[in-house]
Amino acid sequence: MPSPNALQDSYLKLPRIGKVKFRAKPKVQNNWKLKSITVSKSPTGKYHASLLYEFYVEEPHNELNIYNSIGLDYKSNGLFVDNQGNESDYPKFYRLYEQKLAFEQRKLSHMKRGSNNYYKQKLKIAKVHEKIANCRKDFLHKLSYLYAKNYDYVFVENLNMQNMKSFLHLGKSTSDNGFGMFRSMLEYKLQDRGKVFHKIDKWYASSTTCSNCGTKHKEIVNSLAVRKWVCPTCGCSHNRDVNAAVNIRQQGIKEITVGTTGLACLGLVH
Repeated sequence: MPSPNALQDSYLKLPRIGKVKFRAKPKVQNNWKLKSITVSKSPTGKYHASLLYEFYVEEPHNELNIYNSIGLDYKSNGLFVDNQGNESDYPKFYRLYEQKLAFEQRKLSHMKRGSNNYYKQKLKIAKVHEKIANCRKDFLHKLSYLYAKNYDYVFVENLNMQNMKSFLHLGKSTSDNGFGMFRSMLEYKLQDRGKVFHKIDKWYASSTTCSNCGTKHKEIVNSLAVRKWVCPTCGCSHNRDVNAAVNIRQQGIKEITVGTTGLACLGLVH
């Protein structure tokens, strides 16, 4: 158990090591109980300390409007499309830096393993990866904040992102957009505000069901290549992604129960 006085001004007091200068002191309240400190080192040589605090907060009591809700359909070459037809416009950070990354990796392949230049080049590559990761996190944090701020209910499919990478051959796109990370950010931001994040069953036929009449047309929407289709039953024209997002929202409203879970008892401070 770390000392309750581990944070002292601009220093972090660690067992056996002593005082270490802390770059950004987190805002910690007096009633927070420090549970653990985890120090990690990034591939670029930076040290990070994660402080786990236990604290209690009152459960938010908000009057939520079920119609102030949004359905999000995953999109592999972007991030998602919502039921209003808005896309996330994800910048695809990995692909932006892909040529630079390939160039630096080619240089590394021609160097003698274990030499000083070899380790210097490995550091350059690690910095490119860190840049990509930081850009992605910054974008996803800002986007999840907007949706958590503007909507009371957010509905998504409970997709297994690891399986999508393996079986649909979408590894690069799935890893680049970070949809799983986005869902996690969105979930805790909504819960902190006393709002609702709800996942519907991944086997729900959101793409093959007409959002207008509810008829399933698996024989028409039988491939990812089919982006637009017309329902033979009601004649309604659909964009595949927008139709799926509308169905996700409608199904989420059917499944949702009254009340929210807004109690948080553990907080992680970086």
